Amino acid sequence: MSTHTVTMTINGRRHTGTVEARVSLADFLRDQAGYTGVHLGCEHGVCGACTVLVEGNAVRSCLMLAVQADGAGVTTVEGLAAADGTLHRVQEALMNEHGLQCGFCTPGIVMTMAALSGEGKKATETELLDALSGHLCRCTGYQGIRRAAQQLAKPEAMDTANGEQS
Repeated sequence: MSTHTVTMTINGRRHTGTVEARVSLADFLRDQAGYTGVHLGCEHGVCGACTVLVEGNAVRSCLMLAVQADGAGVTTVEGLAAADGTLHRVQEALMNEHGLQCGFCTPGIVMTMAALSGEGKKATETELLDALSGHLCRCTGYQGIRRAAQQLAKPEAMDTANGEQS
């Protein structure tokens, strides 16, 4: 049985662990690093619940091996909000539009939307919805999620105080 030492920066913190070559990133994140916001639904890359950001890109962590993420920066849903508890704009949009129900699929949906709506990024509604088409949700009926995508894609409101976009 071949084992490998992997080190990655998860949510801004450095984590090192020893894994068998076949251990998925999802299992490493949950079992060794303790980030249980990474949900495992299908373990075949179909449901999207395990989506995390690896170097800013949305990745199905059940399909990626932990050894493939060695040296990478990984963000899970636990690391998306600011240190002071301020929610990420995706989390705010989903909350405002009632795009949350049981929460099982939520981390993957949030992380996919965050990959396209992070700092300095502005996705269109179509891009957001296309990216979300691979996520399965049994509870919401998708309407709140669609409204959140529409909210994220809207042009920024004009700041009436100085006439600039905020």
